Amino acid sequence: MAKIIIIFSMTALLLAGGCGSPGPENILLEESMQNDGAVTGNASGENPSPGKNSSETSSAQAKKPTEGQVPEQEEHALYVQVSGAVKSPGVYRLAEGSRIFQAVELAGGLLEQAEADKINQAECLKDGQMIYIPAAGEEEPEDSFGESRNEDGRVNLNTATEAELMALPGIGAAKAGSILDWREKNGGFGQIEDLMKVEGIKDGVFAKIKDSVKVD
Repeated sequence: MAKIIIIFSMTALLLAGGCGSPGPENILLEESMQNDGAVTGNASGENPSPGKNSSETSSAQAKKPTEGQVPEQEEHALYVQVSGAVKSPGVYRLAEGSRIFQAVELAGGLLEQAEADKINQAECLKDGQMIYIPAAGEEEPEDSFGESRNEDGRVNLNTATEAELMALPGIGAAKAGSILDWREKNGGFGQIEDLMKVEGIKDGVFAKIKDSVKVD
C-alpha cells in the first residue's frame, strides 16, 4: 500500500510540473536519515562544533562573564574622608589625581545649606585627606584633623580617632578598631612599626600607610 502511495505521488508531481517543493526522492531520503539517526543538531538548527558535545557547550556558555561585571580595582588609589554639609559623609576611595568635587559627588552631593564657595572644589586630593564642607553661618574648623595631623598631613597614631584612621589606605572599621584597642592596652605607640603588632596589620598594609602616619 505504501509503495502504491509513493508511486502515485511521484506521478502526480511529474504531471503537475511543480517547483519549490521537495521531490519524492528528497522526502524519502530525509525520512530515511531521520529514522536512522544520521541527522544531528540543536533546536536552532545549528550543528555543534566538531569535537564538542552538548555538555561541553553548556559549560563554555556558563563560563562567559556576566554582563556588567565590575572590573578589577585600579592599582593606584587614594582614600579621603568627606564630612560636613554633604548627604552621605564617610570615607571614599578615588583614583589618583581626583579632585575635591569628585569626592563630594561620591558623598551624595552638597546639602542646600552648604557653603560651597568656602572650599576650592578644583583642588587635587591627597591620600588620607579630610574634606569638610561648612554649612551656612558655620566657620570651617581651623584644623579639620584636630591634633592628630600636622602640616605634612600625617596621622598621629596616639591621638587619631577611628574616622581619621579609616581615612588611611587599607584601613577599614575593623582594623581601625584594632588599632585603637592596641593603643589603649599598650599605652600608645612608641614607633610606627608597632602597627605591625596590631591584629590584621601585615607588611602589605603597613607599606601603604607608613608614610601617612607618625607617633608623638
